[in-house]
Amino acid sequence: MIPFDFKYYKPGTIEEATDIANKTLKKGKKIMYYAGGTEFISMARMHNIYTDAIIDIKGIPECNTHELKNNELTIGSTVTLTSIAEQNFFPLLSLTVERIADHTIQDKITLGGNLAGTIIYREAVLPLMVTDSDIVIANTYGKKRIPLKDIFDKRIQLQEDEMIVKVIIKEQFLSLPSIHVKRTKNEKIDYPLITIVALKDDIGINFAFSSICEYPFRSSSMENFLNDNSLPKDERIKKAIDNVPDKILNDISGSSEYRKFMFHSMLYEILTHFEEVN
Repeated sequence: MIPFDFKYYKPGTIEEATDIANKTLKKGKKIMYYAGGTEFISMARMHNIYTDAIIDIKGIPECNTHELKNNELTIGSTVTLTSIAEQNFFPLLSLTVERIADHTIQDKITLGGNLAGTIIYREAVLPLMVTDSDIVIANTYGKKRIPLKDIFDKRIQLQEDEMIVKVIIKEQFLSLPSIHVKRTKNEKIDYPLITIVALKDDIGINFAFSSICEYPFRSSSMENFLNDNSLPKDERIKKAIDNVPDKILNDISGSSEYRKFMFHSMLYEILTHFEEVN
């Protein structure tokens, strides 16, 4: 049972949703945009989250968009992980979301919920990072399309009144050679020890990482080392690991030293994979 009262709204348009948000915030109240609700329910029951108003955006058509049109794949923020995997427009994203949770939960977790949630791994963002995807954000002043890299700094940097409408991936990335590698402590479906996605384009291999640090990231300096074919593979990997942008996680899933060991092994596996597919 959720231990506090809140108002529930289910708008039918983006304009209605952002208007409710704006009016509620002006009263000094907290708001939360709601799509799947799995994290809100579990966190609220544990007294780890509070809101005065829930704005359920599942009824907004643009947030439910899932189509390949005009050379772009558009996925609305309320599209579930199950739908992403089943439609399989983008195999790298499908592989990634299939390992985020078990099948019963995947049908409730939404793309927007995973991207903006409080759980640090946010693995669905990784394929978006390596494809230089865009994200559409809305508030009372309208919608804006922004490169993901301009708004994602450890997490998506949203203002209180802003909501995620959809993400947009250019069609040219959807069928490029790619790989998803995930290691967990125990089960196949579990929080990651490390997750890496990689995609090869005409320039080189793009990498994005989760559970190495306390946030997902893509690093140009690490990519430069990993793509430097003048160096032996082990040296490229060592230099990349030496340039991880923050402290390496040390938690119940694994120590920082164990993560470094596994990280080296996984990067070696990925580089070897791309050598073999050339």
